[in-house]
Amino acid sequence: MNRFLKLTLGLLIGLGCVNGANAEGYKPSDEVMKSRADFAADRFGIFLHWGIYSMFGQGEWYLNYGPTAEEYAKAAKGFYPADFNAAEWVKAIKDAGAKYICITTRHHDGFSMFDTEQSDYNIVDGTPFKRDILKELADECQKQGIALHLYYSHIDWTRPDYPQGRTGHDTGRDASLADWPAYYDFMNNQLRELLTGYGPIRAIWFDGWWDHDEDATPFDWQLPEQYAMIHELQPGCMVANNHHQVPFEGEDIQIFERDLPGENTFGLSGQDVSALPLETCNTMNGMWGYKIKDQDYKDTKTLIRYLVRAAGMGANLLLNVGPQPNGELPATALQRMAEMGEWLRENGETIYGTEAGPFPAQSWGTTTRKGDRLFVHIMTPETNAILLPGKLNVRSAVEFNSRKPVKFKNMGDHTLLQLDSTPDSIDYIIECEVKQ
Repeated sequence: MNRFLKLTLGLLIGLGCVNGANAEGYKPSDEVMKSRADFAADRFGIFLHWGIYSMFGQGEWYLNYGPTAEEYAKAAKGFYPADFNAAEWVKAIKDAGAKYICITTRHHDGFSMFDTEQSDYNIVDGTPFKRDILKELADECQKQGIALHLYYSHIDWTRPDYPQGRTGHDTGRDASLADWPAYYDFMNNQLRELLTGYGPIRAIWFDGWWDHDEDATPFDWQLPEQYAMIHELQPGCMVANNHHQVPFEGEDIQIFERDLPGENTFGLSGQDVSALPLETCNTMNGMWGYKIKDQDYKDTKTLIRYLVRAAGMGANLLLNVGPQPNGELPATALQRMAEMGEWLRENGETIYGTEAGPFPAQSWGTTTRKGDRLFVHIMTPETNAILLPGKLNVRSAVEFNSRKPVKFKNMGDHTLLQLDSTPDSIDYIIECEVKQ
């Protein structure tokens, strides 16, 4: 499919023309609008990619490149994450300054990380562990005040009823047995279980639409009906879909993968930025699921600055950690999270509950805003003179932490902040009072 046709198809789907959205359009409930506001204020969440793929130490896509589904499934009989402790996970994530968790309930490999009646291929019925880790995590999130989002794959590389897409061709499935109505019912039955058996779920985070984005005949995922079911089962549950397109009818969050909104360095983003709450998901190292050789973790400075830049664009950062097969979060990930939490305890007021700054990111950094309070995040300055573009009418300027006054001068179409020296820190923050 040529690029123009793909872009046109994406636009039509975003408008609801392909998936059959109703003429009135999606009207979010009051509960969803509250969830959207709470989500946008959070600014920071932790993503957890965990499944039996962790046992191979090759990342979450190992089945796509490795064994047949039959051989791969044998790993379930040895999956016993003895060191899993939901309370310790949630506490570490909360101490990191994150406000929500998104965990994989079923990835493309088809293995369910919860107690489902739709298949025995799950952590309770298919492993010697026999514990519903999702239930334990959900209960602990409620106890510690952390919102819970659930990742759910539209793809299944193991079930013969899933219609063959452009991935998972070598897993041994018989493509002639595809049965979309049966597979669609299977997914919806699992979603009903997730939304009725695990307490309040703030978002369902879909992935996999792109598996059929090159079909000669546009594939009908029947998303409007699925989205409506979710909103009916939990009126406050938001819908997100990592489809790399403009938002579709019925969605509440716009996702950007491995890029900030409007950027496209990784090749999966670049779509128009909507008025919906925004989220960029990215990895702490190089892989989503646990990979034993991937110890190339981003340093704390890089992670904090990425979080700040996301907030400066009015977006959340969903930062991924791949738990180990024994049920522990990797030590390096825990260290990075602890250091981010330490920084957020001092500076979180300039991140949580803020809006995007009044002008795009500059070479020196970015800005966030709360009403008439403008937080200037100076991260990569080349000089001690910081130019703020636009007519801001700054009334006062102080260092955020010390409250030491900072010299400034409103100069028509920009404001000059004159610092005593060129900052050399992760994020030197100046708070300005600006005229509304």
